[in-house]
Amino acid sequence: MNLRFLSAGESHGPQLTAVVDGLPAGMPLSVEDVDPWLAKRQQGYGRGRRMAIERDRVVFASGVRAGRTTGAPLTLVIENRDWKNWQEIMDPAPGGEPRRRALTAPRPGHADLSGGIKYGHRDLRDVLERASARETAMRVAVGAVAHKLLELLGVESLAHVPMLGGVASRVPFAWDLRGRIEASRLRMTDPEAEEEAVRRIDAAKAAGDTLGGLLEVRYRGLVPGLGSYVQYDRKLDGRIAQMAMSIPAVKGVEIGEGFAAAALPGSEVHDAIHRSEERGWYRTTNRAGGLEAGMTTGEELVVRAALKPIATLMKPLPTVDVVTHETADAARERSDVTAVPAASVILEAVVAIVLADAYLEKFGGDTFEEVRERVGAYRERAREY
Repeated sequence: MNLRFLSAGESHGPQLTAVVDGLPAGMPLSVEDVDPWLAKRQQGYGRGRRMAIERDRVVFASGVRAGRTTGAPLTLVIENRDWKNWQEIMDPAPGGEPRRRALTAPRPGHADLSGGIKYGHRDLRDVLERASARETAMRVAVGAVAHKLLELLGVESLAHVPMLGGVASRVPFAWDLRGRIEASRLRMTDPEAEEEAVRRIDAAKAAGDTLGGLLEVRYRGLVPGLGSYVQYDRKLDGRIAQMAMSIPAVKGVEIGEGFAAAALPGSEVHDAIHRSEERGWYRTTNRAGGLEAGMTTGEELVVRAALKPIATLMKPLPTVDVVTHETADAARERSDVTAVPAASVILEAVVAIVLADAYLEKFGGDTFEEVRERVGAYRERAREY
């Protein structure tokens, strides 16, 4: 059994929707498991006015009854409160063209121009409405469902921001910093670095500019052997990288030491293997980031992603109008100065989807209790191997 989903909806349409297939029956699930994740995605210093409009809440339209999954497809719905201001512009009925607020000046760094050429749109709103990062709200909702499954199987996660706007945290990640990270405006471990990053966000806003940064998510409690080495498309690192790279504005992904390992000798990269009766199999280092040959090792999974600055600039770059073919300033949609803290939550969500899929691939059953029993038995077998 595999976990799969499709999402639908536009940034200023009436709602976002997802259908999730493959969840076992009998898994405890309520809106309280999802809504806090949606709230976290909306937080972070440097966000724009859209976050003041939306108050994301999920509705289960199918697949849950009396607080438990039924085994049928799960339908998730998030209403867009801003829809009321865009109904005429986004009306699906024919006529009324050209629509108000048509976008014809493509933004460098966004999907506008390539999407317009690909699908033949002259009003590039038909591109940006789906390409917008608003779509990630639904992926966070699906990720929250995946997190619930993982949590019930003994897995926990935490995302943070190691660097924003060129300001790197000097306080190393630690699980006991969860309270500090969750309370931080930027999800950073280092209060001093956070204050400097806030100053840079303020300066970028004043200059009409935007800032990117680094995201990191960690998972612990994973069993060894999720994923596979036998085919390229079953390798878990490849599946994680694809999902992470699908987040808007992510331009690079690494696992463990990642790019830094390319400059080091093998003796300083690979993790020696140890075993004891008390701990079973373990490593004293985790440079591999919990993945070897496309499979989990049982050590902590460490995934990082590089998020470029948002493409919509309040002081726009030059572009060319797709209708007149004349030089113009790029379009200015409502935008954030930075979305790095929110993107770390999104990364945590999409990695959870991949991991939940891998658990159901290996231990899948018709009921959640079957899955849990199989995971427990496998943990014992792996320890005794």
